[in-house]
Amino acid sequence: MNSPAASAPGTIDAIGGAGVPDARGLRVAVVSDAAPERNGVGAYYRDLVDHLRAVGARVELISPRFRAGRWYGGLGLPLPGDPTQKFVLPRVSLLTRRFDRLQPQVVVVPTPGPFGMLGMFLARRRGARLIIGFHTHFERLADLNQHGRLFGALAQGYLNACNRALFRASDLVLANSPEMVDIARSIGASHAGLMGTPIPRVFLQQPPTPMSPQIGRVLFAGRLAPEKNLDAVVDAARAHPDLRFLIAGDGPLRGWLEQQAADLPNLDYIGWVRRGRILPLIDSIDALVLPSTVESFGTIALEAMARARLVIVSAHCGILSWDRLEQGLFRIRDDETLADTLTRLQGLNRATLEHKAATARSAADDINARNLRHWLRILQHGDTRGIDEPAD
Repeated sequence: MNSPAASAPGTIDAIGGAGVPDARGLRVAVVSDAAPERNGVGAYYRDLVDHLRAVGARVELISPRFRAGRWYGGLGLPLPGDPTQKFVLPRVSLLTRRFDRLQPQVVVVPTPGPFGMLGMFLARRRGARLIIGFHTHFERLADLNQHGRLFGALAQGYLNACNRALFRASDLVLANSPEMVDIARSIGASHAGLMGTPIPRVFLQQPPTPMSPQIGRVLFAGRLAPEKNLDAVVDAARAHPDLRFLIAGDGPLRGWLEQQAADLPNLDYIGWVRRGRILPLIDSIDALVLPSTVESFGTIALEAMARARLVIVSAHCGILSWDRLEQGLFRIRDDETLADTLTRLQGLNRATLEHKAATARSAADDINARNLRHWLRILQHGDTRGIDEPAD
C-alpha cells in the first residue's frame, strides 16, 4: 500500500491514505435490531462506528448482543422458521437513558424491527436528523421462505410497513447498490442515495499473508439460508475432490449442511465463527465464494478482497455494481456453475491471480476511505448526495 499523504490542518489520517475531516463534537446514535456478531448488517455498523470513533466522533451502537450462545439487550423471542435468530424487544427505559446521556445530533437506523422503530421515535421526539440504512429487500427473501406462506406474508407485510414509516420520517435513506436505491424510492423514500461499505480497520492495517502457489482451500462464510445458494458450494465440492471446501456460519440450513459435510470428505462445516476469528480464517484460504441468488451487497466478499484473496461472486451480488470493486472480483458467468468458475481460475497463471488479488485489496482500501468521507459529509453537514455523486 502507498504511504499516507500528509493531512491538511483540521484533518485526521484515516485508513486509505486520505485525510478525513476531524469529527470531534459529532454525536451519533446507531439503533439497530442486528447484533454485530450475527450478520452482515450488524457487522457493517460495528465497523462504521469504529471508523467514526477513530476520527473523533462520539458514537453509540445500540442493538441486541449475542455472546457465548446467549442474546442480550431485551426480551428475546424465537423467530419462526429460523431457531438460530431472535426477535429482541428492547428495554425502552434503558434505550431512552442512553439517548439522554448521548444527546445525539444524528440517529442512524438500519433495520425495521423494534429497536429501529424506537430509534425513529426518539430521533423525531428529540429533533435529531434521521438516516435510514436500507440493506435487505425483504420481498425477495420472502419468495425463498420455505416455512409457510402465511408467516412469510405477515412478516413481509410488517417489514414493508415499517420501512415505509421509516422512509417517510427520514431525512435520507442510504442503500449499498443502485438496485436497492431504486427499491427504496419505489417504497417511498423521497431522498435516497448510495453508500459504500466499511471494512474492519485491522483488515487494512495488517499486511495480508502471501497467496498459496495454487488454489487449494475455498471458503463460504455467511448465513446458512436458501438465498445463499449453498447447493452450488456442495456441488462444487463434489466436482472438485482436489480442493478443500470450508463453510462457516449458522442458519436454518445447518442440519442439511452438516449431513452434506458428513458425506463429502473434502467439505468441512466449521460452524459459527466469532468476528475476531474471521481475519485469520480468510488468511488461511485461497478463494472465497458467494454464489447467492439474493445478495444486496456481500460484505464478506469485500473483507476477503481486503485480505488480497481471490473472490468469486454470482451475478446477483450487489458488490458487482461498484465498478472499482468489480475489477478485483471473479463473476460466475451465465453459462457457468460455481464449479466451472473454479476450474477456470485453476487454469489461470499465478501472475494473473496475484494481480487480481492486489487489485482487490487496492479497491477495498479505496472504497473504505471514500465511504468514511461520505458518511462524515452526511453526518456533519447533512449532505444528501450518494457516494458516487460529484462534490460541488
